[in-house]
Amino acid sequence: MTVQREIVATPTLPQDLAANPVLSRWVTVHSDGTIDVRVGKVELGQGILTALAQIAAEELGVDIEQVRMPPANTARGPNEGQTSGSMSIIHSGSAVRAACAQVRAKFAAEAARGWDVDPDRVTVRQGVFRCDERAVSYGELAGLVDLDVAADPGAPLTSGDRSVLVGMSAARLDLPDKIAGRPRYIHDLALPGQLSGRVLRPPSPEARLLRVDESRLADLDVRLVRDGSFVGVVGADEAETMRAVKVLGDATTWEESDSLPDEDDLSAFLRSGPHETVEVLTPEGPEPEGRTISATYSRPFLAHGSMAPSCGIARWNDDGTLSVWSHSQGIHGLRAAIAQALDIDAERIEVEHAENAGCYGHNGADDAAFDAVLLAREVPGRPVQVQWSRQDELAWSPLASAMTADVRAVVDESGSVLSWRYDVWSQGHTSRPGYLGVPGLLAGAYLEQPWSYPAPGDPPAAAGAGTVRNGVPIYDFPDRGVTGHRLLETPIRTSAMRALGAYMNVFAIESFMDELALSAGADPLEYRLRHLGDARARSVLEAAARSAGWETPMEEGVGLGLGFARYKDKGAYCAVIAEVEAESDIRLRRLTIAVDVGRVVNPDGVRNQIEGGATQAASWTLKERVRFDRRRITSDDWESYPILRFSEAPEVFVEIVETPGAPSVGAGEAAQGPTAAAIANAVAAAIGVRVRDLPLTADAVVAAIEAAEG
Repeated sequence: MTVQREIVATPTLPQDLAANPVLSRWVTVHSDGTIDVRVGKVELGQGILTALAQIAAEELGVDIEQVRMPPANTARGPNEGQTSGSMSIIHSGSAVRAACAQVRAKFAAEAARGWDVDPDRVTVRQGVFRCDERAVSYGELAGLVDLDVAADPGAPLTSGDRSVLVGMSAARLDLPDKIAGRPRYIHDLALPGQLSGRVLRPPSPEARLLRVDESRLADLDVRLVRDGSFVGVVGADEAETMRAVKVLGDATTWEESDSLPDEDDLSAFLRSGPHETVEVLTPEGPEPEGRTISATYSRPFLAHGSMAPSCGIARWNDDGTLSVWSHSQGIHGLRAAIAQALDIDAERIEVEHAENAGCYGHNGADDAAFDAVLLAREVPGRPVQVQWSRQDELAWSPLASAMTADVRAVVDESGSVLSWRYDVWSQGHTSRPGYLGVPGLLAGAYLEQPWSYPAPGDPPAAAGAGTVRNGVPIYDFPDRGVTGHRLLETPIRTSAMRALGAYMNVFAIESFMDELALSAGADPLEYRLRHLGDARARSVLEAAARSAGWETPMEEGVGLGLGFARYKDKGAYCAVIAEVEAESDIRLRRLTIAVDVGRVVNPDGVRNQIEGGATQAASWTLKERVRFDRRRITSDDWESYPILRFSEAPEVFVEIVETPGAPSVGAGEAAQGPTAAAIANAVAAAIGVRVRDLPLTADAVVAAIEAAEG
């Protein structure tokens, strides 16, 4: 006899709630009825705290005005790792939903106990629990409900009520202060007794300090701080410390050497090795017979170009603890890195997030915070604010790696793909604090006892990878091979920038898809649909085409181009159609975008993120390139590192394609690669010549035309 057993899945908590299970770590209810919801994700200008507040208010049954979202803090909130990779709604959203649902249930149970009724009879609306004629508020129950308990994996995730806030375009919580110019950013913080600090950067990355003529500072009211090749000043007056740093520039002697690669031959540099080779997809056999088409694409190093330079504040307290304020995307990682760099207990350090102009990646935020820590060590009890200069920000923040890729396809007589081979070379895409077991903080490499930092690494495949992110095409090719090559020795510090390797990989894949379509004599949209079975992907492509008027004839010198991808192969679907005018210069007229992000929490927030990502990608694609000689980065101002101006920004139209029942995924990085490919394909359509190396400047277009004619 066969005995059949029913397999029952063990209830589990969302991953971030499971890692931080105590409810009081997430939620505090005050007697006045306001509710603090603490998360480990941080506001970078992407509107994430508004979306999370919507989720929290929905589950708690309160108006969003009752919810307060305090800054992330290592001592008073959950550890949710980095705010990156368009994962905040996926991870933090589900955790907030579950935690707040359990808080609501506990308050409802307390109201029911007081009324001696079944909890199922208790409802809550606008923060008031009701049963028949009886009513009690969250604030009145606050002292009776203990939230210092672990979340229950078996508790319902939601009340099951109809959505009231989720799916609506709630007003951003952070914008009123920003629009009105009220103090909100880390630069505006003015703590009691606060001093100003500035750091003198070396003249080049490999430079080492030989001598400092301290007498040059005699007439300035500042204190000199030196630890090896790290040198800076602290003073009461910000203008005085700025003058002191300028004086120090002429009062120091450095030993320098050439260490940077040839800017005009980055492809050879990236391919020179040694490499870590990652076989993402390995072909099962030899390539089939057919016509072979191949191409090579590249992008240069890119800078974050944050509008507000990095800033950090630190104070060594009288009890031996350390307080730090930073706009880091990972405050817990920053705390651990500071502890490691200085060999102190991480429990003695508290890091609180303070907003700055968002950079969507690893810029100088953590480095500025560590600068402040080192300077504040010389003035115990006094907070020290360190403000980076524009030159610091552009020349010393981690860069996005240059990349190059070879792609080859074998096609049949109709032009359909029989096999696909893709190889991409890059530096690593993360050197965030704590990477590969080292602090990774800039100043750490210049101390008297310096840290030696390895080449940047890549996130694991489960976290979306780096060099090979979106290196696998979404199309249904029968035979595919994809390989990544990460450079293991480099003098240039690179780290995460929005989309990591996906920007370059999608640009290369989607540019090549247009080249294959042209070779097959096919329409680029039809060619993609021919190779695409994913129904959601097809819907997004078709929606973008309809909105853009894909089949409308264009005037001479104007072209439409298409780019498409599913971010990280499991996130948002995004199709971009660019309209470009290419006459004396390249002018991006319009971007039409269709996106499917699953369940939409805040439609306006999704549109804002897609618009912002596409505009940023347009700037990378058309203008941006880090310049350097063999010793130092030279593009350290807005003249030498130009970005897209307001007058050059395109009109952007975003259509949200909804898929009922699909879970929410992030929107922030979905548009980067598709936008680059769409612009490149539009330029090719407008002028009849393909430019495969970014950025697509007028000079690059002229060079491509000359090469085609020659």
